[in-house]
Amino acid sequence: MEARLSPGGEFGLHLTVGMALLLAAAYVFHELAEAVMGHQAITLLDAQVAHWFNGHAAEPYTSLMLGVSALHSVTGMAVLVLVLGVYLWRAQARYWLLALLFSVPGGMLLNVALKYVFQRARPVFETPLVTLATYSFPSGHTAAATCFYGLLASYLVMARPRWSVRAGTVGFCLAMIWLVALSRVYLGAHYLSDVLAAMAESVAWLAVCITAISTLRRRREGKTV
Repeated sequence: MEARLSPGGEFGLHLTVGMALLLAAAYVFHELAEAVMGHQAITLLDAQVAHWFNGHAAEPYTSLMLGVSALHSVTGMAVLVLVLGVYLWRAQARYWLLALLFSVPGGMLLNVALKYVFQRARPVFETPLVTLATYSFPSGHTAAATCFYGLLASYLVMARPRWSVRAGTVGFCLAMIWLVALSRVYLGAHYLSDVLAAMAESVAWLAVCITAISTLRRRREGKTV
């Protein structure tokens, strides 16, 4: 127990926290998936929320949400990952760069696989704002944003000593994740449960990636001592 809670060592506190976060996020995802596939009460809430946003959509909010979604599309995420990757390379944060390359592309591929596992149809409206032929559960945009901003927040919290900077970073990253999720529900591309499940999915995946890379770093540093 003492070793599991120690901040040092390759199997110390970081591994304990990572495993706890993984299990909690996986549990949330499982419960959401079970509720959606079982057509439980959340699916009624999904429909109500989706139709409320569709009925109240108006400018300039629609253009704003379209812009947010475009920025976090596959192309947009590729640009964001490239920019952050270059920064991490120049900052010589090699392990964080490795975590970035595993977490975001890997999380996007995981999301595609989950879509085909659950095969949930997207919301349908008489006057849709967007029309997509792919599956709905979980949200790909939200999953990618959660991986990207989650890793960005983790890096800056570790790299910046000032608590004001850390708090501001976490607040900004959380706001961006929720904004992307809101844009997908607002545009009628996803149900509420789709974006919530995507967040849980990506938190679990991010816990795996960051914990694994952190363990690798600690093991290599231990061998060089």
